[in-house]
Amino acid sequence: MSLSRPDAVPVPARRTALFPPFGWLRGYSREWLRGDLVAGVTLAAYALPVALAYATLAGLPPQVGVYGYMLGGLGYALLGSSRHLAIGPTSAISLMVAANVGVMAGGDAARYAEIASLAAFTVALLCVISWALRLSVLVKLISDSILVGFKAGAGITIAVTQLPALFGVAGGGHNTIERLVMLAGQLPGLKPLTLGVGLAGLVLLVAGGKALPGRPIALGVVVLSILAASLFGLASQGVVITGSIPAGLPEIGLPSLRLSEVEGIVPLAAGCLLLAYIEGVSAARSFAEKHGYALNPRQEFLGIGAANLMAGLGHGYPVAGGLSQSAVAEKAGSRTPLTLVFASATLALCLVFLTGLLANLPKATLAAVVLTAVAGLINIPELLRLWRVSRVDFAAAAVALVGVLLLGILQGILLAALASVLMMLVRASRPHVAFLGRVPGTSHYSDMARHPENETIPGALAFRPEGSLLYVNAENVQDAVLARLAAQPQGSVRLVVCDLSSSPNMDLSALGMLRKLHATLAGQGIRFVITGAHGRVRDLLRRDGFADVVGGISRATTLAAVLEEAEGARA
Repeated sequence: MSLSRPDAVPVPARRTALFPPFGWLRGYSREWLRGDLVAGVTLAAYALPVALAYATLAGLPPQVGVYGYMLGGLGYALLGSSRHLAIGPTSAISLMVAANVGVMAGGDAARYAEIASLAAFTVALLCVISWALRLSVLVKLISDSILVGFKAGAGITIAVTQLPALFGVAGGGHNTIERLVMLAGQLPGLKPLTLGVGLAGLVLLVAGGKALPGRPIALGVVVLSILAASLFGLASQGVVITGSIPAGLPEIGLPSLRLSEVEGIVPLAAGCLLLAYIEGVSAARSFAEKHGYALNPRQEFLGIGAANLMAGLGHGYPVAGGLSQSAVAEKAGSRTPLTLVFASATLALCLVFLTGLLANLPKATLAAVVLTAVAGLINIPELLRLWRVSRVDFAAAAVALVGVLLLGILQGILLAALASVLMMLVRASRPHVAFLGRVPGTSHYSDMARHPENETIPGALAFRPEGSLLYVNAENVQDAVLARLAAQPQGSVRLVVCDLSSSPNMDLSALGMLRKLHATLAGQGIRFVITGAHGRVRDLLRRDGFADVVGGISRATTLAAVLEEAEGARA
């Protein structure tokens, strides 16, 4: 006789869950190798200019962004459950780092880099804690509508931070409004040559993206801008360039700072993790569905954690998975996370042999790369659809958008999370209570408000709460029923039926409401009956003894049967 649990997971499955390469390497086909290799080189070509731009956006040396792509990809390949997700610095996390680490560092450039690296280690630590506590379910509290507004706000914020580099002015300001005001005041001093370089880059990036989708257009634009800067001596004419980038691989080491030495590092890391998890899992799910394999949302905490641990060891800053870079690799033929390994190897070769070529890269070109990369975050058609379909969802998106613009990325994502929870509570607190009438010529019943042609039920009032009955909405349901009852002629109602078929859950506060409602009705000589209760709700009512108070509750008792019986008794 076996003593194992019937739901026990076989040992190989457990190993695969904790170390996904056990799964995809076991079934790896030699035919996939070429696709993974080509996709890895293509991903590196895409990642190089983007990594340089995002590191600059984060206020860090350009090569630090490359470290994040190179080492973060290796970490995710070991523990991530997606076969197509590409890992690296993102625009939102980069701006979040820039907005918060500067205050923590107090103007010390070396401490700035150390805090950014410590943030990556802290994200890794929070990932392990989140995995252990199974917190993947909490991220579902943030609605898609909130994310639309947040992404739009993040895209606008990031774009505004890049405009000074595009125009060749100093910029400044603490939020989007201040930055725009300062930029407007500095426009008379803009540098036409710098603006020309940036606009040329934008035109080439946009046109190339439309003509050659999925190709590393940004790399080609970077190469052209370096050639132009070198041939025409743009640096001597006032165009700001990247400057010397140290050659070689990053030194591997633990952070020199402790968590207790940096105030605010945990909230920063928590915001980075929230962004990384939401964006990464959303992108990973789309590829998993497309290619027909299972994604483990809980395991993604370990994948993101491993990526950030590796990035931190290489003195990088927090990284995440993204849809754009993943799509580039997938279109190039990626089949497995081995793509990330090939991409890391390609980037390592670039760091060793090609950094000298990047010294003449104009910063206006990097600004153009960032602007085109974040343009996809501002989804105007989706915002218009929210306005047309659901004003409540549009309001939630607007709160997130305005919060990011006025408060910044970190405070904006926290406000978005709070708004998501509040929106859920508001909706749950006001469930629709359908008062039922008979569909003419049938024994079926539906909402009288939607179908005025329904027949009223003589001597009876039937209602159906459309949602779970919880502490946040119990009183509203009771008030709606009593108000409807008060509107009926005195003494005309002798039976009230509560149909719980649309209420899958109930808590003790809602049960208390039903008891009060029963007592009120009994005081008026009105019988109270419950039908359609789901299994868990029936169990709760029986354990509390309320089932006996209302004459028993059975899954076989239907609304139609109760009302027909009442009509027969009156006849």
